[in-house]
Amino acid sequence: MRKPKSLLRRKEAWIFYMLISPWLIHLIALDAGPMLASLYFSFTEWNMLTPPEWIGLSNYIFALSKDPLFWKSLSITFGFAVLSVPLNLVVGLALALLLNVSLPGTRLFRTIYYLPSQINGVAVMVMWIFVFNPELGLLNSLLGLFGIQGPGWIFDPDWALPSLIFMSLWSVGGGTMIWLAGLKGIPDSLYESAMLDGAGSWKRFVYITLPLLTPTIFFNLITGVIGALQKFGEAYVMTKGGPLNSTRFFNFHLYDYAFSKFEMGYASALAWLLFIIILVLTLIVFSTSGRWVYYGGEKK
Repeated sequence: MRKPKSLLRRKEAWIFYMLISPWLIHLIALDAGPMLASLYFSFTEWNMLTPPEWIGLSNYIFALSKDPLFWKSLSITFGFAVLSVPLNLVVGLALALLLNVSLPGTRLFRTIYYLPSQINGVAVMVMWIFVFNPELGLLNSLLGLFGIQGPGWIFDPDWALPSLIFMSLWSVGGGTMIWLAGLKGIPDSLYESAMLDGAGSWKRFVYITLPLLTPTIFFNLITGVIGALQKFGEAYVMTKGGPLNSTRFFNFHLYDYAFSKFEMGYASALAWLLFIIILVLTLIVFSTSGRWVYYGGEKK
């Protein structure tokens, strides 16, 4: 009995490595070299024009204790993640619940909600610049119809970050499709049994839908946090980190040092600090997942 089981495991392992081989090849051939190089440069002073000079931990010490915008950019990035990730999770799940029906036109609406997430990012950002325009923009024009004076949005330090958080809902359709796939994996028999026992829609959602969606919640939470902490394009294209550094995301801070100030050694140190932060947060979520993530009715 052991031999067939061992052969099956080897076969499964072989299939697994075959499936991830494109990612492994990409990692080894294209990512590993630059990552190791950036790790080396993070311990040097290098302006990309002269040979790098070894300075040990100076870049890391400067970041943690002397860079006036390090902690500010980190707090802005965390603030964005703390607000945008739960918002996208809740809205994405709500849309998936609405689209998880068998009615005429449902497939069309699924496509409509999904398409915005596939449009080129820079084009979307340029469009939202016009939407957020305080004088001629769509949002303030709509508010003006109700006699409401709209804010300055991305041009106002107090509204710039909330504006980008609101804008993040533009691509919620991608997550909605993942939620929808999770909902499709829940057997209808469970809902039928609950209804026979007199469970209402809210109880069915709390005691059946949510527990069986925990793997989907886990996936969307991990990818959402990683994506939010690497936010860059909006700050670069729409606000240039402003106004008054109110949208100076950590990645924009890194970019500024690398390609505006040509301090590539320090920028490499910032990149590795961000990598460590994301790694730690991911490991924390993974370590707690055994308490709340269920697979097939059992905890992970």
